[in-house]
Amino acid sequence: MMIKKSIFSLALLTISSLGIAQERLYTPKNAHAHNDYEHPIPFLTAYYRNFGSIEADVYERNGKLLVSHDEKDVVPERSLEALYLRPLKKVIQKNGGTAYKNSHDTLQLLIDFKTVGVPTIKALVAILDKYPEISKNPTVMVVVSGDQPAAALWSQYPAYIHFDGKRSLQYTPAQASRIPMYSEDIKAFTNWNGKGIIVKAEKDHIQHWIDSVHTAGKKIRIWGAADNVNTWKTQMNMRADYIGTDKVELLSDFLTNRASLEYKGTTAPHAIYKARYVNNDSMGTVNNVILLIGDGMGLTQIYSGFTGNRGALNLLQMINIGFSKTYSSDSYITDSAAGGTAMATGHKTNNRYIGVDATGMRLPAIPDILAPFGVKSGLISCGDITDATPAAFYGHANDRSEEDAIAKDFLSSPVDIMIGGGAMHFNNHLDQLKEKGYGFSSHFDDIDTIQSKRWLMLTPTAELSMLKGRGEFLTRSLQKTIRTLGNKFFIMAEGAQIDYGGHANNLPYVVTEMMDFDEAIGAAMQFADEDGHTLVIVTADHETGGLSLLDGDISKGQADGNFSSNDHSAVMVPVFAYGPHSLEFRGVYENTEIFEKIIRLLKR
Repeated sequence: MMIKKSIFSLALLTISSLGIAQERLYTPKNAHAHNDYEHPIPFLTAYYRNFGSIEADVYERNGKLLVSHDEKDVVPERSLEALYLRPLKKVIQKNGGTAYKNSHDTLQLLIDFKTVGVPTIKALVAILDKYPEISKNPTVMVVVSGDQPAAALWSQYPAYIHFDGKRSLQYTPAQASRIPMYSEDIKAFTNWNGKGIIVKAEKDHIQHWIDSVHTAGKKIRIWGAADNVNTWKTQMNMRADYIGTDKVELLSDFLTNRASLEYKGTTAPHAIYKARYVNNDSMGTVNNVILLIGDGMGLTQIYSGFTGNRGALNLLQMINIGFSKTYSSDSYITDSAAGGTAMATGHKTNNRYIGVDATGMRLPAIPDILAPFGVKSGLISCGDITDATPAAFYGHANDRSEEDAIAKDFLSSPVDIMIGGGAMHFNNHLDQLKEKGYGFSSHFDDIDTIQSKRWLMLTPTAELSMLKGRGEFLTRSLQKTIRTLGNKFFIMAEGAQIDYGGHANNLPYVVTEMMDFDEAIGAAMQFADEDGHTLVIVTADHETGGLSLLDGDISKGQADGNFSSNDHSAVMVPVFAYGPHSLEFRGVYENTEIFEKIIRLLKR
């Protein structure tokens, strides 16, 4: 017998390198409802959130099992039958015989004995015998924890009774076959409070135990840990099988949205242009300005792109950096209409207003002001060109939703080139555009063959996300616009869909859009170095999503995020500048100052 015990113990101490390398997908089936009975609706609150494990503490009283964490709170009405077994039987019947509807996944019912093991398990068996829908159901696993009977007695109990393994004990192979899971108090390894990271030696100790238990084919549950996102993520990184919580709704949302909140480094990193800083700190002549607006781009969006691109961004080579205050005339938190108008016209305005001040008075935008000075203009967006940010550079409306009217405003704009989506808004104006000398195409494949000096490309390609195949639209559009406009120009190019990803609370969307935007930044920087008289400005109209980064691996391009909102936030956004006069963009200032600086430099 001792030889068998030693063999099993040795197996527990063997680390499986294969298991360590495997990556697992966490869902609410990996969630454990600790102290579940303390919820207003026990069992069903966690069950309808698809939790894979639900816990009930029980006290044996005259053959009944009463549910409570503390003995003083035991009351006859709160029995295991009333709170758990009857509701479970009902949902099994409703599901046609399985714990979960249309699924053969297993629901674990963890019953923690607070009273002496033998009489408590005797009462449990007697009760469960009345519920064959549960006890004989292959999709339900009843696991006894707490004050269990001695392992030597386990063979006396029905096979449907399983036991929670204890790290301090050794088991025979027969006993081990009754153990689906090992549970342990985190304080047996560390006094970590759930903030920051676990001390390496302590973490290694925990990991060694987890890996050895996995090698034996068993699952892991760690209890006693702090109940927060950082702790959940730490346990996931260590491959714990069940994440315990008292915060059922929060953990359910966290695990349900893993695919949207984790970026796995699936997009190949792009090459970085090596900055030469030609005239970067000079105060010489500026002939051209390229304004790159990352819609919704805050510091965390930038850092998520840095992570996704394996620790490198063109943007982060820029050394002249400031911050822009983004509030609008009527709101602490701006929208893209007011944010875009501030940069395009130099005036704060109300949210939803396009190219007008807070009273509704029309305002000239940068292209209008600079055209008399021989400055040509181009507008690019990887989104609808009548949407708020690009619209602010040629349109005028009291509501950003007036897209057809905004498109009509383009007929009186001096902008030479416009590239983006939203062709339907211009269908009624194509003849007039041709009369004004504009070429027109809806096919992005035409980008390199257009010969006209004034043209519109309004293509569905612009409206695709990077995840859905937009490709090099933004960079190629910028390069073509630069070649067409020649010398003395203003270009606004928008990375519109960084914002879309923030609104969708989708980190892979944000990361891939940020990486694409950075490729365009690299192309602008390269042209600025070659030209010597081009200023590149990179900023945002606002941040979107209240994104925070919980975890990541730069070497693998992996990041894990959390969004506090599906809308904009009020935080300041960075302003990066490269080329002559880039020094002027240091400091903290109103978003309207970006307009003032551009006009001052080009109106010469």
